[in-house]
Amino acid sequence: MTFPKIQRIVTGHDENGKSIVASMGPLPVVKELEAIPGTTFHEVWNTQGSNPLIDNGADVAAGPIILPPPTNGTRIRFVDIPPDTEDFLKAGASKMHDAFSEIGDSKASTAAGDSPHPLMHRTESIDYGIVMEGELTLVLDTGEVELKPGCVVIQRGTNHAWANRSGKPCRMLFILVDGQYAPDIANKLGP
Repeated sequence: MTFPKIQRIVTGHDENGKSIVASMGPLPVVKELEAIPGTTFHEVWNTQGSNPLIDNGADVAAGPIILPPPTNGTRIRFVDIPPDTEDFLKAGASKMHDAFSEIGDSKASTAAGDSPHPLMHRTESIDYGIVMEGELTLVLDTGEVELKPGCVVIQRGTNHAWANRSGKPCRMLFILVDGQYAPDIANKLGP
């Protein structure tokens, strides 16, 4: 079976703290194991730190949906994103405080009158967003990137939105890792 090529999009911040595409292209390391032909590792991204407790405790995914990961923790979730509608594009920004409150993070919304998309938001986390089915557009403060199945976005705490201009639903897999802004970026972003 031939799989689609994996496209990696890594976000970052410019000198003014605005979200940008820091790099885009194929994965830097793809290695097929010589000892097991056909077994191929596709290295996407790595972080340092974190030490979660491995136990047989309660189902931690059974509680309410909260947007950001817990402190020093992670979240993994699928999100189905419907196509943008004319009404949403026109009046959606006014509903974002309520929408993000519904998922426990009212301060995540950065939507304003001049925002490039009503769903603009930011969390202090590294989020891996993988397009499973459908198509999306990653909207940043400066620029956009078309995403198709096989695209992986390394979303590094940047202001962004997911625009669905395809006319069909899109399913994304997200893995969120709690993070902390580097002091120089935190200073540019403000409170």
